[in-house]
Amino acid sequence: MVADETDDMIDLKNYNLKAHNTFGIDAKCSRFLEYESVAEAQEVAKILRESSIPYIIIGGGSNLLLTKDYEGIVVHSACKGVERRGNSLICGSGEVWDDIVAKSIAMQLYGAENLSLIPGDVGASAVQNIGAYGSEVKDLIRKITAVEISTGAVREFNHTECEYGYRQSRFKHEWKNRFLIISVEYELSEAFQPRLDYGNIRAELERRNITEPTAQQLRDTIIDIRNAKLPDPKVMGNAGSFFMNPIVSREKYEQLAEQYVGMPHYEIDADHVKIPAGWMIDQCGWKGKSLGRAGVHDKQALVLVNRGGATGAEIVALCEAIQKDVKAKFDIDIHPEVNII
Repeated sequence: MVADETDDMIDLKNYNLKAHNTFGIDAKCSRFLEYESVAEAQEVAKILRESSIPYIIIGGGSNLLLTKDYEGIVVHSACKGVERRGNSLICGSGEVWDDIVAKSIAMQLYGAENLSLIPGDVGASAVQNIGAYGSEVKDLIRKITAVEISTGAVREFNHTECEYGYRQSRFKHEWKNRFLIISVEYELSEAFQPRLDYGNIRAELERRNITEPTAQQLRDTIIDIRNAKLPDPKVMGNAGSFFMNPIVSREKYEQLAEQYVGMPHYEIDADHVKIPAGWMIDQCGWKGKSLGRAGVHDKQALVLVNRGGATGAEIVALCEAIQKDVKAKFDIDIHPEVNII
């Protein structure tokens, strides 16, 4: 699947990252390294070990906000390939995640439909634990293959070792910048079991007179729902959902529910409830508003957008203003899902 030979590894100086971040921020890095095989990843790891300057590892740039030029090395995977083994797909870390969802359905392998149209690469899906409409990729991941930067050794991790949580994994914390992901194995199912009871999926299917959707119909519906409320980053720079939905104590939720009748929420367990950050931002009056050249999308308050020529600093200023207002109104801290550099 992912080649073992070393070809001409991409190694560029003073490289512009505008094409590598969906906010469309014009920022440069001192050096850009891209690997497309185990051998090239091992060569990158050697360069990083021997270098004294900092480095970051990026995917498709859909979860990245650059606030200035990066005085260091940026590493990116171009590992391609999709191989089927039974009910599993082994995918190169540089593959586009949504392409994998489409290919899985074409192969009659199911379980990823609700994660349709989430931007980013395969490698980032395993780092971020992407999720949407009641599904999380952690429930599909079986194995991750990576090169350890400190040794150059090839390592494999199973789902449990990654300690996945809501938009969290060890790759975001104690393993951050320690591994170059080569491939991710997703375990899917030959039996299609649609998950329809999250968001407005069922209502939209009913509107289309679909009572028992196929996997492709479910995927098409979710794509249409997302497109209706999320701007195309090629047209208006954005990183999708900018904030994580906060999980609060049941006591806190019940206090707010008395004050805000009909407040949307999602049950986590007996003691915790998730409250949509987008709803709170909307309640604070931010939907459709701007601060300089940065703004809040008029159809989904969870999405911050570059209205044209915004700097990363302007988007951070907008983020902080929103956080302040949400804290003042609800006494809840909301945190960016986006990696701010």
